[in-house]
Amino acid sequence: MTNKLKPLAVIVASGGMDSTVCISIAAQRYEPALFHLNYGQRTEKRELKAFLDLVRHFNVRHTLVVDASHFRQIGGSALTDENIAIPSFGRLEKGVPVTYVPFRNGNILAMAVSWAEVIGAGKVFIGAVEEDSSGYPDCRETFIKAFNHAVRAGTKAARALSIFAPLLHLTKKDIVIKGVNLGSPFHLTWSCYQGESEACGVCDSCVLRLKGFEQAGIQDSIPYRKQA
Repeated sequence: MTNKLKPLAVIVASGGMDSTVCISIAAQRYEPALFHLNYGQRTEKRELKAFLDLVRHFNVRHTLVVDASHFRQIGGSALTDENIAIPSFGRLEKGVPVTYVPFRNGNILAMAVSWAEVIGAGKVFIGAVEEDSSGYPDCRETFIKAFNHAVRAGTKAARALSIFAPLLHLTKKDIVIKGVNLGSPFHLTWSCYQGESEACGVCDSCVLRLKGFEQAGIQDSIPYRKQA
């Protein structure tokens, strides 16, 4: 049950496992306000369902779902352009993978910070992971630090507002264990880049998730079509 005496914090909630653990972490000290972005991704409907399930699970009072379909217009990512194939994990190219959505986290954080200013939240949580991840440049500590400087320079001086990425240097195994210890509802989450009824089990996101659960010795509870 929500404690109305807790200060507000905005959590960027994609519906995936990392952002869900962020909600659990934030809920220990803050009242979560959940921010979700529909950006024309292949699994937009399934991710939105996961988000709404999490809103109900955590009994969240403050929510915002934003349409950012301009990402589909911009293109340049396999997640938003169906002409670019989503590679299986073992076939990933070197460098930044084609599943990277150009500067997505920069866009997301800008909108989340705007909302945080309006509702009076002092922190914005994001589930960026650098240690055990796909290698997206906007999930690095250097990016989070730089964006925090921009937030301090570009928001009201009277209100201290900062971005917090508590999972940044955790492995997927660590994230699973932390989530289990906090009671995170992993069964409500969705991580797959291309499947909506069943997770494909072979995309980068699925493989990293499955690896985390396997290394933690815990069974993942969402359905998979197959496993790499």
